[in-house]
Amino acid sequence: MDITKIVITGGPCAGKTTALSWIMNSFTEKGYVVLIVPETATELINGGVAPWTCKTNADYQFCQMRLQLEKEKVFEQAARVMKKDKVLIVCDRGALDNKVYMDDDTFEEVLRSVNVNEVELRDSYDAIFHLVTAAKGAEEFYTLANNKARTEGIEEAAQMDDKFIAAWTGHPHLRVIDNSTDFTEKMKRLIAEITSFLGEPEPMEIERNFLVEYPDLKWLESLPHCEKVEIIQTYLKVDDKEEIRVRQRGSNGHYIYYQTTKRRVSDYKRIEIERRITKDEYLNLLMNADTSLGQIRKDRYCLTYNNQYFKIDVYPFWSDKAIMEIELRDINDKVTFPEEIKVIKEVTNLPEYKNSYLAKHKPE
Repeated sequence: MDITKIVITGGPCAGKTTALSWIMNSFTEKGYVVLIVPETATELINGGVAPWTCKTNADYQFCQMRLQLEKEKVFEQAARVMKKDKVLIVCDRGALDNKVYMDDDTFEEVLRSVNVNEVELRDSYDAIFHLVTAAKGAEEFYTLANNKARTEGIEEAAQMDDKFIAAWTGHPHLRVIDNSTDFTEKMKRLIAEITSFLGEPEPMEIERNFLVEYPDLKWLESLPHCEKVEIIQTYLKVDDKEEIRVRQRGSNGHYIYYQTTKRRVSDYKRIEIERRITKDEYLNLLMNADTSLGQIRKDRYCLTYNNQYFKIDVYPFWSDKAIMEIELRDINDKVTFPEEIKVIKEVTNLPEYKNSYLAKHKPE
């Protein structure tokens, strides 16, 4: 079965409720069974369980985290017995949204109480779609009327929106849907992004890569919307028509594992199929490593800037340059670079800057 679990998140009054209706209608028509995991905080607060009714915020957050994770397990179990072979689980907020309402110590305490780490929690979802609050760019439409659990004013809502983006930064597939169009077009852009991620009609990836000057790492690490991820990438033995790699991805000793198959379609487009694998599967696949290619080790800085999601790869064998990539839904989408990042040139179509080439020719 093809079971995909995504998160619809965003700041207050971003359009999540309407978005869930659009998703249900659009992807049911595409042949999916669509399962909606309701927002846990709203359920609890409307039921009388809230930070102000519990003894401490930590007590409440433990209840919310535990209920969130248990609900997702139930939906995943149900998905596995559905009659159709394509199931889309849509979470109205994910477990990592809870981080916004806790200080670091409380968050770590809650994670320990449910026996999970932040990398596992964040990357347990296949993709994250963030809807920007109306308080940023569509202030005239901001309202508290459609959610009794909502209490934030416009300024606070905008700040909350930034915190939600920061919480999810570091995920492999994060998309930000802003208010640059009217609301109907915003919903259409969301559906288009989800459709593209799901690979309908086929799993196509549009990616642009840029050679940049070696970035200021202290500056990157100081940004709330930037997350450092450690990656070890190994290429497997295949024929010339495709590329298969396995990847260890995570930080602070906590890792998630992926297998990715890529096939080139054009200069900018590739068919890409990616799946989560277990640590044991990863170790077993390493036995089929292409020994003519070395492992690629790199630090990836995931940066959300101007509602775009950049990935800056810093390699241990380069001290003067790095590679920055951005995935696009349309090759004509405009890319706005951070002023602090100095772009040398675009290298999307230059083989000498691809990881597979670097794995064979990297400096010692």
